Amino acid sequence: MLQRLWWSSLPLRTVTITVSSSLVILIVGGFFLVRQATAGIIDAKHTSAIAETAATINRIQEQLRGTDLRTVSLDERLNHLADDAASQSGRYHVLVQGSVSGLTSQGVSPDSVPTDLTAKVGESNGMWTAPTTVHYIDHVRPDVPGIVVGSTLWSPEASRSIPVYFIFPETQEVATIKLLRRSVISVGALMALAIAVTTYLATRHISRPIRQASITASKLAAGALDERMVVRGTDELATLASSMNDMAAQLHRRIDELERLSSLQQQFVSDVSHELRTPMTTMRMASEMIEANPDDSVQVRSVELMRAQMERFELLLVDLLEISRFDAGDAQLAVEDCDISELVRSEIIDGTPLADRLGVPIMLVAEDAQTAEVDPRRISRIVRNLLSNAVEHAEGKTVEVTVAGNDCAVGVAVRDHGVGFEPCQAEKVFGRFWRGDPSRVRTVGGSGLGLAIARQDANLHHGWLTAWGRPGQGAFFRLVVPRQLGGVIVESPLPASPSDVGYSDGEEE
Repeated sequence: MLQRLWWSSLPLRTVTITVSSSLVILIVGGFFLVRQATAGIIDAKHTSAIAETAATINRIQEQLRGTDLRTVSLDERLNHLADDAASQSGRYHVLVQGSVSGLTSQGVSPDSVPTDLTAKVGESNGMWTAPTTVHYIDHVRPDVPGIVVGSTLWSPEASRSIPVYFIFPETQEVATIKLLRRSVISVGALMALAIAVTTYLATRHISRPIRQASITASKLAAGALDERMVVRGTDELATLASSMNDMAAQLHRRIDELERLSSLQQQFVSDVSHELRTPMTTMRMASEMIEANPDDSVQVRSVELMRAQMERFELLLVDLLEISRFDAGDAQLAVEDCDISELVRSEIIDGTPLADRLGVPIMLVAEDAQTAEVDPRRISRIVRNLLSNAVEHAEGKTVEVTVAGNDCAVGVAVRDHGVGFEPCQAEKVFGRFWRGDPSRVRTVGGSGLGLAIARQDANLHHGWLTAWGRPGQGAFFRLVVPRQLGGVIVESPLPASPSDVGYSDGEEE
């Protein structure tokens, strides 16, 4: 379902691909932007922390020099100076490493100072920094990330160094970074939505003429030759619409011309066939009158030859009229519930004199009654054409006729063992006036339209008429019709090639 929807909708594919590509670009770009902004904010915080720590340490150191240790202890003085510096700033906390109790400060846990930083400050003078997490003693305020700057102070007599640590919470920076991330995500989502909408509108604008062209082409293919596209503007899409309209107009004119020519051809064939019937009738009457008074043997023989040719000519006229009906689409079925086996037996009986004259035995293999809803006249004509064709080309060998059926269809097969034909000629044999060997003289005297008419008769019944042949192995013609008019042939009761040579070339249906 999804695959079919994907390949059937151009806007869907375009929007999906565009939005997906845009999201990848936005995510990568947003991540890079947030990362760079975060690094900039942290670096700025680090720089300001160091600068502020240096200034504060210098101020505290000056205040320590003026301290009289006889009136106040050093630890008390340090704690007082530290608390005073932290309260004045409000941007950091100060922890002093006392001589007895370790790190001391109001409100901030000594765990906020990393142990590796305390080791560095205790080992050497200077200023050191490290990232940390600020822990509060009251446990009311949440822990926040921060920066610790460690340095040393000297006692008033400069007898010992005192480690001191400035802790800068990054509460504001974290809020700024979160706001930046939310802003980037929101802007990215809005941009993706805007890209999707814009892409959809642009694709819809472009695909609408294409869809109209497809619909117009489908209607033209269905026969609506008056269908045209609306032309708007002068761009490439307008050129496409104009080209489609020009093509439809040209197609309409050509089809009208072909229909007119076809109608003229059909009318010509029909008129010629009808007009020739009158002289044919006159000639037949004259021959009968001459034949009724046989005074001259040569004259009588001439009349016999003329009558044979007139019969052949009349058969050709009948076949031409039938072909013209097929071309005009006027052929109709007179359906009856018939026994196909009986129709085949009747045609074999009628064809026996010709078979005897040519020395061709006919063998019928038929099962019980095989009934079907067919036009008996047309089915008999198909069998007659197949039988006469087989007898003519059998070269004195037996012609085998088989009738079989199944639940959905009835089949008739005619097999001869005569000259046969090439496999590539299996469809050509149903062409009009087609002859496999032009040098071969007809012995039966057909019109050359029999197999073409037989194929059309089979198509009217929604059936099959196939041919198989091999040079020197004969030919095999198979007729299959559904038992009910308009039914579907699910499986053929007869193979597409004779059983004595096996199936080959993918002929079995």
